[in-house]
Amino acid sequence: MITQRAYSVEPWTVRESELNLDVLAQSESVFALSNGHVGWRGNLDEGEPHGLPGSYLNGVHELHPLPYAEAGYGYPESGQTSINVTNGKVLRLLVDDEPFDLRYGRLVTHERTLDLRRGVLERVCEWTSPAGSTVRVRSTRLVSLTQRAIAAVAYEVEPVDSRTRVVVQSELVTNESLPEPDGDPRAARALKSPLEPEEDLASGSRLRLVHRTRRSGLRVAVAADHMVTGPERTTTSSESNVDVARLTITSVLEPGERLRVEKLVAHGWSGVRSRPAMSDQVEAALAAAGHSGWQGLLEDQRAYLDDFWARADVEIDGDGEIQQAVRFALFHVLQAGARAEQRAIPAKGLTGSGYDGHAFWDTEAFVLPLLTHTAPKSAAEALRWRLATLPAARERAVQLGLRGAAFPWRTIEGSEGSAYWPAGTAAFHVGADIADAVVRYVAVTGDETFEREVGVELLVETARLWRSLGHHDDRGTFHIDGVTGPDEYSAIADDNTYTNLMARANLLAAADACKRHPDEAARLGADEEERAAWRDAAEAMNIPYNEELGVHEQHAGFTRCQRWDFDRTGPDQYPLMLHFPYFDLYRKQVIKQADLVLAMYTGGSFFEEYFDEEQIARNFAYYEPLTVRDSSLSACVQAVMAARAGHLGLAVDYTAEAALMDLGDLEHNTRDGLHIASLAGTWMALVAGFGGMRCSDGTLRFAPRLPERYSRLAFTVGFLDRCLRVELTADRATYTLNSGLPLTIRHHGTELTVSEDAPVSRSIPELTHRPAPSQPPHRAPNAR
Repeated sequence: MITQRAYSVEPWTVRESELNLDVLAQSESVFALSNGHVGWRGNLDEGEPHGLPGSYLNGVHELHPLPYAEAGYGYPESGQTSINVTNGKVLRLLVDDEPFDLRYGRLVTHERTLDLRRGVLERVCEWTSPAGSTVRVRSTRLVSLTQRAIAAVAYEVEPVDSRTRVVVQSELVTNESLPEPDGDPRAARALKSPLEPEEDLASGSRLRLVHRTRRSGLRVAVAADHMVTGPERTTTSSESNVDVARLTITSVLEPGERLRVEKLVAHGWSGVRSRPAMSDQVEAALAAAGHSGWQGLLEDQRAYLDDFWARADVEIDGDGEIQQAVRFALFHVLQAGARAEQRAIPAKGLTGSGYDGHAFWDTEAFVLPLLTHTAPKSAAEALRWRLATLPAARERAVQLGLRGAAFPWRTIEGSEGSAYWPAGTAAFHVGADIADAVVRYVAVTGDETFEREVGVELLVETARLWRSLGHHDDRGTFHIDGVTGPDEYSAIADDNTYTNLMARANLLAAADACKRHPDEAARLGADEEERAAWRDAAEAMNIPYNEELGVHEQHAGFTRCQRWDFDRTGPDQYPLMLHFPYFDLYRKQVIKQADLVLAMYTGGSFFEEYFDEEQIARNFAYYEPLTVRDSSLSACVQAVMAARAGHLGLAVDYTAEAALMDLGDLEHNTRDGLHIASLAGTWMALVAGFGGMRCSDGTLRFAPRLPERYSRLAFTVGFLDRCLRVELTADRATYTLNSGLPLTIRHHGTELTVSEDAPVSRSIPELTHRPAPSQPPHRAPNAR
């Protein structure tokens, strides 16, 4: 439960009205700014106090040895960890020789505001030094969504009641001291001061540092330029050494006078470019940003976001907290992928160092559905990154004795980074999740060029993996044994239903794509015989079902396993993996996160032969009392399927859990970075849950149901160059085409055609009421 609200509830901003050092690290994540290439945590401008300093460049990582008590064939030898690169945020302040440090003196007021429409973090504070001098500080920070390499700060100092001498030290700082990583001490040693100096420069108002990582061999360049405005007696000087470049600005201010520093910071990295080339790259980026100027950057940022919100906004009447949370979620998911451009979208985005900066299957299963309908270019770039890592995935498959591509469970640059194979290597479903994202992107955008250039190869190589990983038994049934599905408490299982259904869809989609693009199929050697084998495997896929219980099994034999003893599990023993051995979890009926329930959502109409409305209700009722939600990926899926099964109040509660994961710090780890997939899941819960949206067979389908908690829900989605707005009330759904040619959709099974001049409104059928399912003791979601 949230005992104290850290941020006020407002529809378009996240506001912190006082500085609370107990939630400082959480706020640094919440107030992080990013564009998918550059990420700045919401650290205070002066650098201290801080919870976790963080400046990130997507893809910049260091290697470290992975720990094994007993090594084995095929175990990854080294791990990858995202590193804190050169910090360009720092603007230290001295007030009459006293360091501006909010832990000393008296903090009169302090407010920070994340403006979701303008894409900036604003700060206003008033502080009295131990010597009695009072100053007012204002700052505005942005990471540009239009100029990929650029972040910027405008910083103002004003004395309140007396003549004051001020010094601002604008710095670039490399190899900052960080909290040591938990766990393997070898990793901590490898990541200590990971950047070796190659160049430092300070010339006039210009600063530049170039470094290179010790082991991964990546070159990082960061440069800064400044515009200083102040009284005539303002002076500047600059200096640099291997890890610090500094511009010092000194002025004497009378009450009413201000010292203003506008700081532009350019970032770049490469594994192949030379030091002079990297220096030139960031200098060129600074020149372009200087041409725009601070005001131009602000205007471009607002225009970019105006366009995004016109295509992506979700409106809720009846719950102001969730209204704020869904916009916060949309903003941060956009930031995570907007300018990633053939780089991964990490599980934490660029908001913190959690999960070592790795990307997982979360991206394709949770994040890309949102981006595909709202920012499709970003979704395409994320999949192009997967294509770029295909050589490593092919190599991994060969190592495992398989054909095709075995994509990693966790990675930064494409190689497997998981040292725990039951939840890593065995989680082969990541390949089908990538294939599903490809199929969805092409269906939503109609981008045939992408399918030909990117999609076919990804589909073919993942299909080859399934055909070599599985086998036909003596009755011709196709099985995939010894794998781990989404539920990490059920590892190394046979015929995981989610995996098998997703693999089935992958095999058929690959065969169909090859038929549409015969030249690509020929280039990849996917002949008719191979494609026929894919179809045979798909049609013969085993989908475990318990006839006696009338439910699908999460995996073969799951329903005959002993149930977890929930009555003897206390509330302080969750998450279970921190209090019980995996050996015990793996052989019991207990579920970390939605697995079979996720399968019922993911497949849309493609899986309808397995999951009709009654089957969905029975399956949901069976698995709900077993699911403990020890993963942030679960609540949003349970929200979607609770709504589909008619449990709207429960869906509201799960939606709130997904939406408030970080604003409420529900798992007490937001300090390490935001839960990007859970944030994306907020959109999923509202649009796919209460909106009932599915995309299948080239058609958008809606089966909306609005809970009593909300009096209105409206959202906008993109589909085949159209922009469709859906507005729901208690008993009606209205579909309006904002742009594009007439569009045929389905509403609760009925076909409708919507055009720009002809919105369509239909009634919402009455809900079928069913008994409410129970949850494990102590694990019910907080009631709204």
